[in-house]
Amino acid sequence: MANVIHMPKLSDTMIVGRLVRWLKNEGDTLERGDMLAEVETDKATMEVENFDEGVLLKHYAKAGEEIPVGMAICAVGKAGEIAPVLEKPRTEDTSSKSVSKSPPPTPLPKSDFEQSVAAMPSDPSPSFTPSTTTTVPASTNSRIKATPVARKIAAQNNLPLPLLKGSGPGGRIRKADVLEALKQGSIGQPSLESSPLSTIAEERAIPVSSRRATIARRLVESKSQIPHFYLETEIDTAPLLELRASLNKNLAERPPEKGGIKLTLNDLILKGCAEALRRVPCANVSWQGAILQQWGHVHLAFGVAIEDGLVTPVIRDAHTKSLRQIGLEAKKLIAKARSKKLTPDEMSGSTFTVTNLGMFGISNFYGIINPPNAGILSVGATIKKPVVDAAGALVVGQRMRIGFSGDHRAIDGVVGAQFLSNLKEILETPAVMLL
Repeated sequence: MANVIHMPKLSDTMIVGRLVRWLKNEGDTLERGDMLAEVETDKATMEVENFDEGVLLKHYAKAGEEIPVGMAICAVGKAGEIAPVLEKPRTEDTSSKSVSKSPPPTPLPKSDFEQSVAAMPSDPSPSFTPSTTTTVPASTNSRIKATPVARKIAAQNNLPLPLLKGSGPGGRIRKADVLEALKQGSIGQPSLESSPLSTIAEERAIPVSSRRATIARRLVESKSQIPHFYLETEIDTAPLLELRASLNKNLAERPPEKGGIKLTLNDLILKGCAEALRRVPCANVSWQGAILQQWGHVHLAFGVAIEDGLVTPVIRDAHTKSLRQIGLEAKKLIAKARSKKLTPDEMSGSTFTVTNLGMFGISNFYGIINPPNAGILSVGATIKKPVVDAAGALVVGQRMRIGFSGDHRAIDGVVGAQFLSNLKEILETPAVMLL
């Protein structure tokens, strides 16, 4: 008898999954361990495994569809066997339901979430041809220099004044200009590519992925439910850059099997953050209502930008790892993130998060807390600026701003200040990270 394969629950928060693509077609012979399909969850893109030998008899779902956990996706059986006919689930009509019957907002879960900003599709704007009923807001037309009769004729013919070039004094649009435009039709109109109504991209409704929807929901929950407070300090990055250059000079050209690695500034910051949390462990906590959870390990999450948002892979036990180990693990996790191969375990269980926009030239910003963490470090760009050195002379210095967003339920301002102060000391004397 044919076995029906259902959408598995691939993460603890998964409710639906989007079937990205089928890896096996109807009629294909299957073995145990074959991968049937790729599914996008709220955290990652994962593969659905087959556990039965036989033939893939039927696809019950199409690529691109969102499928609830537990719903049938395909049938596997013997060659020539007929796949079971399944009833289509009934779609509830929600149009007649009152708002009061809607489920209450989901409370903030005790798990990591990806940080980003929700996408907003733009509203479509009309394009002009003389035969259409396209209109331009009166406020726009009123700013255009035109004679009263020209305005009247243009309005009667639904002709947007911003598309016309006036021949009168100061570029004023005259009756003759409007009549000439109507006579020429679309051939004589100025190109929309250079008109005030031109667009910067194709206007379209972009489907929201499961990951993007989860990011949007959890960002709103974090910002509305967690009382954020913010601190900032500036560090001298010259010693940090010198150490990185010195290490890379000796390590970058070696093959990996001989200890070769090219360290990034972010690798050094991750290591410094782990050391700062070792010194100030009360910043490595989580608010859990009745208790304040003190963590004994530093599981450090860091932001990685991908095509449709941001994911936060986790370096576990970062406080026990060398700079080389952190650099190698970070590179491995970044590669998996960009190929959408991160597992839920690799994106959960963090105790603190680091987010870095310095590579984009952003000098300072504040991240939104990544629950269940009680703090997040934001890292800006290194900027050359005039500074006063120890001798009182005005010199060119290299400075970086780092910010701290804290959960004020779990962390007081003085604890956040102690964490930033210790991190500043570590990054300005970075040799201590090598001990």
